[in-house]
Amino acid sequence: MPLKIRRHFDQYFTLQYVLKWFLLTIPVAAITGSLVALFLFLLKLATHVRWDNPWLLFLLPVAGVAIVSLYRFRGKNAEAGNNLVMDEIHKPGGGIPARMAPFVLITTVITHLFGGSAGREGTAVQIGGSMAAFVGKQLKLNSEDMRILLISGVAAGFGAVFGTPIAGAIFALEVLAFGKIKYDALFPALAASLMADMVCSAYGISHTHYQVNFHDHIQSTFSFMHFDLKLIFFVIIGAIFFGLAGNAFSFLTHEIKELAQKYIKHRLLIPVVGGLLVIGMTYLLGTRDYLGIGVTTADGTGVSLVNAFKTDGVDLLSWFWKLVFTAVTLGTGFKGGEVTPLFFIGATLGNTIATLTGNPVDLFAAIGFIAVFAGATNTPMACTLMGVELFGGEHVLYFAIACFIAYYFSGNSGIYSSQRMGVSKGVFDYETSANQTLKEIWETKKRKK
Repeated sequence: MPLKIRRHFDQYFTLQYVLKWFLLTIPVAAITGSLVALFLFLLKLATHVRWDNPWLLFLLPVAGVAIVSLYRFRGKNAEAGNNLVMDEIHKPGGGIPARMAPFVLITTVITHLFGGSAGREGTAVQIGGSMAAFVGKQLKLNSEDMRILLISGVAAGFGAVFGTPIAGAIFALEVLAFGKIKYDALFPALAASLMADMVCSAYGISHTHYQVNFHDHIQSTFSFMHFDLKLIFFVIIGAIFFGLAGNAFSFLTHEIKELAQKYIKHRLLIPVVGGLLVIGMTYLLGTRDYLGIGVTTADGTGVSLVNAFKTDGVDLLSWFWKLVFTAVTLGTGFKGGEVTPLFFIGATLGNTIATLTGNPVDLFAAIGFIAVFAGATNTPMACTLMGVELFGGEHVLYFAIACFIAYYFSGNSGIYSSQRMGVSKGVFDYETSANQTLKEIWETKKRKK
């Protein structure tokens, strides 16, 4: 069709595109939303069973061996997890096995049942990615359509597991290459994320609600300033630490994994060592608050993500211990996501910073909640929108400042080794180049050292 004539039919082709991707994302959203609902139900059940049976913690090393064995002998390439999904989006061809969904669902529940410190985002993203790959294969989609459907699957899993469909859509686009976003999957990602969240909610699954009671009382000698300059100063200071915490989490998790593989020759012994370390740290600290997902505790007291929004709700080093517990758990082969522990680390670190500086605890817990996540995943826009979806839009300026600064101060690092370099964060960073994966960047720097 000649270009001049085609211009008059732009809306027609746009309608075709919208209808096509709406129909394609329906099965992905329906399956993903249903499996995420099942996963959240089982996760809650496993947490309560562990609370009622504290002795299960002593079986954590055995559970770790079972998880590693399952992936080693039956998992094919599913063990690569989120990184496999990203690799397939960047360069289709290897394929994502449908077994990834049940494998990661079952092993994550096992990790939580026996006390491993992990999250749920990784599981949901892998469920979404593997189910999108399954649907695309059944429909015999071409490589470009398959890429967009995979992005939609990631958005569906993320949006459903946290109840944040807008953030889920932007996360799926932003996480692939930091500093660079391609919008060709914007509508499919949003449609899949929204529908998956609705499907998950239809099963009666509810998400934790967090409340920020702080309200700005702006006192400024400058009439054109519609914000608290002093508060912004402390938000900036806090954001620097949030970015460094995200970097520390990424570094420690990858280092533990590398050291374990280097010095523990028999692979099945790695989760045994990791499980024993978690048990040892639990009894060294005299608390079980850092086990499991950490959103709340059995009796509602103690250190938890929910209590981080309260004055005197956590200890000054709670963020550090959750960081160590989770890095050991995930670095030694147990399954689960990183994001909820990052929420925990950020919220408790925000609580600590607010306590030390005399700022509102609930606001800084909310800011840390999203900012550490932004730094560790290199997704500042998605995390800003997540802050609005979870905490309301009143403090969006503080959310944005914290997420953007944390993003820069986390460096060229992240929890996903297959995430690519879109644009380097460092103006004078000559050691990196565009389109490298984080894994390639780390390996290059190690060789230079």
